[in-house]
Formats: sequence, structure tokens, C-alpha cells
Amino acid sequence: MCTAVTFKTKDHYFGRNLDYEYSYHETVTVTPRNFPLAFRTIGTLTDHYAMIGMAFVQNDYPLYYDATNEHGLSVAGLNFPRNAYYPSYDEAKRNVAPFEFIPYILASCKDVREAKAAFDDLNVFDENFSAALPHSPLHWMIADRDECIVVEPLKDGLKVYDNPVGILTNNPPFDFHMTNLCNYLNVTREEATSRFAADFDLTPYSRGMGSIGLPGDLSSASRFVKAAFTKLNSVPGEGEVESVSQFFHILGSVEQQKGCCKVEKGFEHTIYSSCCNIDKGKYYYTTYDNSRITGVDMRSEDLDGRALISYPLLRQDSLQIQNLK
Repeated sequence: MCTAVTFKTKDHYFGRNLDYEYSYHETVTVTPRNFPLAFRTIGTLTDHYAMIGMAFVQNDYPLYYDATNEHGLSVAGLNFPRNAYYPSYDEAKRNVAPFEFIPYILASCKDVREAKAAFDDLNVFDENFSAALPHSPLHWMIADRDECIVVEPLKDGLKVYDNPVGILTNNPPFDFHMTNLCNYLNVTREEATSRFAADFDLTPYSRGMGSIGLPGDLSSASRFVKAAFTKLNSVPGEGEVESVSQFFHILGSVEQQKGCCKVEKGFEHTIYSSCCNIDKGKYYYTTYDNSRITGVDMRSEDLDGRALISYPLLRQDSLQIQNLK
């Protein structure tokens, strides 16, 4: 399960937690403008927008989990089991496989407006990358500097929702999450006041009691509420260091610790967290065993190249002893 977030300070930021039980050895990957980006049914793009993000590169193809293009348009794919529905190939539409969705949108669209127009005749169809890598059930959050939307492939068609909170988690569908926020409309960052009864006054015994009732479990519905509350009430600085730090603190409010969510093949945990400054093309990340923030600058690469550029994640943290003699 996962959580995606948008955030605005002086610049604009987009990122996510990827929560799973094991890693596919993903890398921070830059796809330059002239890399031959092959699609199953619509041919190969050899001239397209450059992009950077987290990907599992297989057979020289970037299977992106989340990415941002050179114009600041960003997409993250999140697990959406039991709801995602991929229909068969439709010859009347442009057919894109689920694993092609992120590179297709980022290769051809500058902003959310152009992405919305692309959905008019788009069919996200039932096609695996390979027999060993079947498609994942996904929905997507897409954002630029001004707008954020959610795209969900459901049985009754491809649904596009405006996303005013800039948060996405997993099941149920997005419209449920927005309605569910109303269950927490009394939660506040302000000091608690007594409203128990008109003639019966209670005195708070602790700071932070205004947020009593805010969920803290690992379910997708609870993570949506907690991430939305944390993001919408965050007070960051304006600089890059303060903004990136605050972004990772927002993601940290819903991160998963190994051992708390047991699944068939181990324990689901936050494998990596990402934060991209979409104005500057700088992609930052942390991993489960390395909390030090590491960055890759897309604009330091040759964006007119023809080959993928990948940076393995720095997964090993180090402990600094301040008074070491």
C-alpha cells in the first residue's frame, strides 16, 4: 500500500511512500528526450519530454512507480486491488498498457489540462509487461503546479476526479476517501475546548487534544485522513532544505514500520519515500534503512541523450557520533 502527496511552498513538490513487503531493486531513473520509448500498440516515441523518477528497469524499459517530466507534470501509480479493471484492446481508442501509463502521459503532456484531454479516447487495456511481470492493479495521482487529479480504471470506465487535498492512498475509490474526510471535521490543530455538555466544563489535561480522533492505523482510509490533516496543517519554511524536510515529515506521519503489517511474504513496510521539486527537476529519496535524504538532479544530465540513466538507491545508513575523539 502507498501514500502520494503534493505540497507547495515557494516551489512545488510531489512524492510518495512506496509500501510493500520486498523491493524490485528500483533505481532513480532519468529518461532523456531521445530515448526510444516503445509502446505495445502505438509505436515508439523517439522525441518526447524528459522525465525522472523511481523505476524498475527491465529489458531497458523504465517501469516507473512515480515520475516527473521536464515541465513539472508528475504521476504516481498506487496499488488499487479489487477495484482496478483493465478492459480488452479497443481498436476505436488509443490503447496503453498499465505499465505504460506513466511514461505515456509524461512523454506527451506538459500539464494536467493536456493529460485530461488525453483521457478522452484512452483505453488502459489488459496487457502484461511479460509473463514474469503481470500488470498491477493501479490508480494514479497526477499533478502539476496548479492542479491535481486522480485517475481510476473502473468497470464502468476510466474515472477522473479533481483532487483538492493533493493526497492519494489505496482502496476504496477516491470518492469514498473524500466523503470519509467528513467523519473528521471536528479534528483540529487548535487547543481543545470543552463541548461535552453546556453545563459541564472539562479542562484539557494535555496539548494536542484537539486532534483526538485522528486515525493512526495503517489502513489506506486512515492514512488518507492522517496525511491530509498533516499536509493541510503543515507550516514549512520557504527554502529548499526546509521544504524538502517538511515534505518527508508529512510522509513520515503515515510511514509503515517493518513488523506492524504482516502479509503472506513478510511484512509490508515503507521501502522508499520520494520528494521531487517539480520546478527544478530535483528528485530526493530516503529508504527504509537510510533516512539520509539523497537527491538526483535531472537537469545535470544530458536530456538530449538516447540512453536511460539510472542511479541505484543508497540503502545503507550511517550513524554519526558527535563527540567522537
